[in-house]
Amino acid sequence: MVKTRYAQVGLGDRSILFSWAITQQYADSSELVAICDSNPGRVELRRMMAQESGAEPACYPAEDFDRMIIETKPEIVVVTTMDSTHDHYICRAMELGCDVVIEKPMTTDAQKCQRIIDTQKATGRRVRVTFNYRYAPFRTQVKDLLMSGVVGDIKSVDFHWMLDTTHGADYFRRWHRQNCNSGGLLVHKATHHFDLINWWLSTVPETVYASGSRQFYTTKTAERYGFTQRTERCLGCPESVNCPFFMDLQADGVRKTLYLDQEHHDGYFRDRCVFSAEIDIEDNIQAVVNYRSGASLSYSLHAFMPWEGYTVAFNGSRGRIEHICMETSYTSGDGSVPGELIPQGTKISVHPLFHAPYDVEVDEGGGGHGGADPLLMADIFAAEKPADPYLRAADHRAGAYSILTGIAANLSIEQGIPIRVDSLVKGLELPDYPPMPSPDELIDPRPLKHSTAKRS
Repeated sequence: MVKTRYAQVGLGDRSILFSWAITQQYADSSELVAICDSNPGRVELRRMMAQESGAEPACYPAEDFDRMIIETKPEIVVVTTMDSTHDHYICRAMELGCDVVIEKPMTTDAQKCQRIIDTQKATGRRVRVTFNYRYAPFRTQVKDLLMSGVVGDIKSVDFHWMLDTTHGADYFRRWHRQNCNSGGLLVHKATHHFDLINWWLSTVPETVYASGSRQFYTTKTAERYGFTQRTERCLGCPESVNCPFFMDLQADGVRKTLYLDQEHHDGYFRDRCVFSAEIDIEDNIQAVVNYRSGASLSYSLHAFMPWEGYTVAFNGSRGRIEHICMETSYTSGDGSVPGELIPQGTKISVHPLFHAPYDVEVDEGGGGHGGADPLLMADIFAAEKPADPYLRAADHRAGAYSILTGIAANLSIEQGIPIRVDSLVKGLELPDYPPMPSPDELIDPRPLKHSTAKRS
C-alpha cells in the first residue's frame, strides 16, 4: 500500500493524538515524514516518540517550515500550533502544494479567515478542520433525531455550556488567556459549540449580539480568597498550599516533560496564575444568534462552574428535544481522557407536541471527547472510509462559519451592537450539510416516533 505522507507543525499536548494516529494506529496507510516546532526540546521529544513506533521523521525549527515542505514533500500538513499562527501555516502549506488538517479553531480573526478563504480558492487545496465534537455518538444521535423530523423544523435553540474550575481555569493559565493568541473563549472554545449548532441545524449564522466580561478569574477574586502573597506562576508560589487552582508541574510526568523541562528554550510557562491582571479574555459570556434557516440561538458559556458539560434544547414545530451532557474534569496534558462522558449524567429526551415524552437510549461510545476522537482519527487517517449520511467531515467553509460566530460575538461585545456575519468576510460558500425538515411541510399532529440506532 502506498502511504500518505504527513508533516506536523506544532508539537504541544493536543498534537500527540495526531502523531499517534499517523505513526501507530494507521501506520499501514500513513507516514510521518517531518515534524516542526518553535521549541527544539519538544521536537526532540516527538522524534523519540515517533522512533518508538518505527518512524523516522525529519526535524525542523519553526522558521524552516517552508524548507521542511520543499525537502520532505508531504502530501498533507497537520497544524496544531498556537491558534493565532494557524493561518500562516495553513496558507503556506497550500501555496506549497499540500492539503491541510487543522486543529480547531481554524484561525482567530476575520482578516486571517479571509486569507485562508482566498488562498484555498487560489490553490484548490483541501482544508480539513477537526471538529471532533460532531463525532461523539450521542451527538450524532441528536443530529439523527433532528434530521428525522421527529420535532419538525427547528425554531429556536437554548444552549448553555459549563466549564468547571478544573478545565475552565486552565484557559487562564496558558497562552489562551490573551485574546491576541486565541480569540478568547468565544473563538477558541466556542468554535466547537457554534459548529455543533451549524451542523445540528444544517444552517449558518446571520447576525450575532453578545455580552461578556471577566467576572471570576480576576485579581479581585484572588483578594477575596485572601491570596495576598501570590506570584505570577504556580511554581514556587507561597499560596500553593491554600489555592485550589494550584498546578504542580513537577508532580505531573507528562506536563513536566512537555513543558517544565522545555521552558528554558522559549520562556513559555504552563502554570501562570489564573488571577493575573494581564488576562484579557472573558469567562462569563452570553450571545443571541439568528440563522439563515430562521432559527435563533440563546447561548451562554461560563468558565467557573462546579461541573463540566452542557444543556441544549431544540424547540421545533412538532415538539422539543432536550439533551444534557456531563463530562469528567481534566486539564490538558494531565494524562486523563479529555472530555470523557459521565453516562449517568447524560440524557436525550424527546417531547412531542400533544403526546407523552420519551427518552432515547444514549450511545456512550468510548475514548476522548465522548467517544469522538477515535472516530475522527479513523475518518481522517483510515485508508477506507464508509459513506457518512451525517456529513461530519468539516472543511474550511464549516471552519470559517464556526469562528465567524465567535468573531462577530467579540465585535458585538466591543461595539455594543449586533454584527452581521456576512460583513466580516467575502467569497465564503456554504458548507455541505445534510437535508433537514422543511418549514413549509404540512404538520401531522400524530406522533412521529423515532428511535435512533447506536451510531458510529
